[in-house]
Amino acid sequence: MSDTAAVDKTAIRNAATVILWRDGDGGPSVLMGQRGAGAAFMPSKYVFPGGALDAGDAGVPLARPLAAACARRLDQRAEPGLGGALAACAVRELWEETGLIVGARGGWPAPAPQDWQDFAAQGFTPDAAPFAFVFRAITPPGRTRRFDARFFLASASDVTGDPDDFSRASDELSHLHWVPIAEARRLMGGYGSLMAKIEKPAAVTKIDEIIELSDGIMVARGDLAVEVGDAAVPALQKRMIRTARERNKQHDHRTPPARARRRAARMPSAAAPKPSRTVATP
Repeated sequence: MSDTAAVDKTAIRNAATVILWRDGDGGPSVLMGQRGAGAAFMPSKYVFPGGALDAGDAGVPLARPLAAACARRLDQRAEPGLGGALAACAVRELWEETGLIVGARGGWPAPAPQDWQDFAAQGFTPDAAPFAFVFRAITPPGRTRRFDARFFLASASDVTGDPDDFSRASDELSHLHWVPIAEARRLMGGYGSLMAKIEKPAAVTKIDEIIELSDGIMVARGDLAVEVGDAAVPALQKRMIRTARERNKQHDHRTPPARARRRAARMPSAAAPKPSRTVATP
């Protein structure tokens, strides 16, 4: 994470985090590292690579933009057009903290901002297309640093080069390694739980795997209805919650379909952020 003297670090700052994953014989794993004991934010915690948005991120040329659906979701309750800058931030933070590149070969049309010069020197421009926006979390009041963090999911196959080569990483994270999902939850040390928000047909088809890997599920009835139709939701919800109960996992459901659509119609495109729990969207 880059520091700028003029930045008010007591204010809520926009930020991006990258959940880089890969599959293997032992199941899916994610890339994590440990923050230093002297870090102002989450000292000694195992975290995903990420950090605060820098002023230069907004003007960085992207080899490919975010998917349109991700860009639309990032615009909700945020400054319009912020998505591209956040995706650039995600690429930069991944590079700084792990030495891994998500980018395309090519030159820059203008000199790179200071925080991007090392990345540009590798002969790449950042590529936002591999990133999927999966959740948003705002640091609760009372912490030394507060972030409005957007989490992006990307596959190790989208990394240019060897995803096990961390030789170019900065010293912000130590013990960088690929961690099996179950082990990742242990490393979090009870800091949080993994709740999967079910709102896509792909998540329904893989519900057994999702329940196995998470601490619980939340069925987003309104969002799911947009994908599968109102009539199909009750039966799907009952089946998923029954499976969660059988495995002693937490379960919950969210806004009914009609109410969700009314709320979406009333929701402004930009508003001040409000702290909320973190939810993942498979």
